Amino acid sequence: MKHSLAIVETHPVQYHAPVWRHARAACGLPLSLIYGGDFSVRGYRDREFGASFQWEADLLAGYPSQVLQPQAVDYESVTAAGLEAALDAMQPSALLSLGYHHPLDRAALRWAMKNKVPLIFRGETSDVPHSKRVWWRAMLRDVMLRRLYRLCSACLYLGERSLRHYQRLGVPSERLIRSPYCVDDAAFQTGESARATLRAETRRSVDIPEEAWVLLFSGKLSSRKGVDLLPTAVRSLPEALRARIHLVFVGAGERRKALETALAEAPAVRCHFTGFVNQSGLSAWYHAADALVLPSLELETWGLVVNDALHHGVPAVVSEAVGCAPDLVISGQTGELCLPGDASSLAAALQRCAEWSLVDSLSVRERCRERVSHYTIAHAAEGLSQAWERVKVKTRR
Repeated sequence: MKHSLAIVETHPVQYHAPVWRHARAACGLPLSLIYGGDFSVRGYRDREFGASFQWEADLLAGYPSQVLQPQAVDYESVTAAGLEAALDAMQPSALLSLGYHHPLDRAALRWAMKNKVPLIFRGETSDVPHSKRVWWRAMLRDVMLRRLYRLCSACLYLGERSLRHYQRLGVPSERLIRSPYCVDDAAFQTGESARATLRAETRRSVDIPEEAWVLLFSGKLSSRKGVDLLPTAVRSLPEALRARIHLVFVGAGERRKALETALAEAPAVRCHFTGFVNQSGLSAWYHAADALVLPSLELETWGLVVNDALHHGVPAVVSEAVGCAPDLVISGQTGELCLPGDASSLAAALQRCAEWSLVDSLSVRERCRERVSHYTIAHAAEGLSQAWERVKVKTRR
């Protein structure tokens, strides 16, 4: 497949597949996917969720793809086996890499360097501190990444922190192209008409009154997400506000039982646990909510649930460890920031959010939707298209 762009990925990802589909259909990119496994299509057990599930969306439609290891059952079981032969057969004009941690990613990078095929990089890059990364490991990481980025014809940045990361490591501005992290809002019912119906219906289904202030956590109930801070933070709020709060946890994970116990202690915090909810059911819960809360401790390179929330007009209270904070969370407009691991800081951020978001909720929803409108599938695909054009020009030269 001469004059094609090969994209190597461990498995079909619900946030990436719509970008590849749009890039091919709307931008005319001659891309082809090589997946290590297809377990996300067939269904699998997520260790952090502690649940088995299968994505509803067709993650393989709209672009050519091949699967190297159909026997792989999860991310950890995917290897680099078969990749070199697949790339040798394809002979792409360029290769898009999405990371460097997994053996499949590293094998793709080695193949491109060995065969002198132009590289495009679109990884979840950030310089947010990692508590487990000692100083010498951080220095070694920087040395390795500088070398990698020098080999790339283009580096696609997902947001502000990604851009700063590339700039710090010496990537020249002419090789930096914006391709923002995004979700496919077409999978949701985000408008005001949907809100008018779904909000009341969903609240009634779990006995949440109309006047309640609903805080939504959406994702894996794990320690790194900072969910254990919520009981203490909510209890420290002023009584008038605390009395209105209902916590809704959409998702599953190993901290559920501990959270149920902590929230039941006096004074009890009203809460509801939905378990895992697939995409088609998420809009109901976002519309039922008044604010999203994501108090991650670390390892949150973006936080796509914030995109989800803003598309529905819901502001977000997030920790500074959440990668999308500089892009999507504007204090007093689309959300509030707190310090990671600090329940008092989280409580203060929740109180600030309540003070302005409850005054004119329609204006808040409009600001949220406007902010996230710059982080769409079309914007991401356009960035990839610009990178492809750069590679073609460089190759002709």
